[in-house]
Amino acid sequence: MSKLCQDRVVIVTGAARGIGREYAVQLAAHGAKVVVNDLGVSRDGIGQDLSAAQAVVDEIRAAGGEAIANGDDVSSWNGARHMIESTVAHYGALHALVNNAGILRDRTLANMEESEWDAVIQVHLKGSFAPAHHAAAYWRALQKETGEPVNARIINTSSASGLFGNIGQCNYGAAKAGIAAFTIIAARELKRYGVTVNAISPHAQTRMTESLRERTPEEIAARHPRWIAPAVVWLASADSGEVTGRVFEVGGGFLAALEGWHRGPEAEPVDDPVRIGPVMRDLARRARRNADMKGKDLD
Repeated sequence: MSKLCQDRVVIVTGAARGIGREYAVQLAAHGAKVVVNDLGVSRDGIGQDLSAAQAVVDEIRAAGGEAIANGDDVSSWNGARHMIESTVAHYGALHALVNNAGILRDRTLANMEESEWDAVIQVHLKGSFAPAHHAAAYWRALQKETGEPVNARIINTSSASGLFGNIGQCNYGAAKAGIAAFTIIAARELKRYGVTVNAISPHAQTRMTESLRERTPEEIAARHPRWIAPAVVWLASADSGEVTGRVFEVGGGFLAALEGWHRGPEAEPVDDPVRIGPVMRDLARRARRNADMKGKDLD
């Protein structure tokens, strides 16, 4: 089997279960040296248990791969920095960062507590930014030292909830929409160093999503993480250098490059609040019709 990531050092956050575990296992199968980061918390972010990450490391090593466990908190500035620095100290390099860690605190807007908003934004949005920042600083210094592109990768995790909207997840959706924007901007900033930045919007059946709606056995099979991991393995490889600033929808029967905000129905500018009302109502109607025609499927 061709090993796309032979000897590449890859960090996967939230790698003890579900999609993250599948990423780690498939990356290792393709020759990567994997740092399995996970706090071992519950679905809503409570508790801590490094044994779940160690179990994935043991599984990878039993299959002949190379991996270490890491229990740093990626939503902590110092924790994220330690994760990057300890990886480089252990393996002597870092080639890819997969930001996958996440929690859920679902509740409608009127019922949501401040702590539920803060916790989800902290883990998803800051938990993507902080590791990416410290990795980017490492790669920038390396590029300046060698004068050569570093051929490195950041792979973030967005969601249909953030890209299309999902009731009861305004905190989670806001974080995931932010991650999509963060991906595009970071890709533009880091291109000069030879770093690509992309994101995955996964459709998967995991403990994060299994309670959102009832699904048939066929739908569950199509949402197995094995349909998502190949995209991440390829994006983490040296072969993907020409692809950056993209969000890919993967799993659940989908493999697509998502297209973000773009100008839709238009009208001539109006400088009167009364006259602009019917025009904006018509623009909204036409935009809704366009969306209905595209038939967006929400997670």
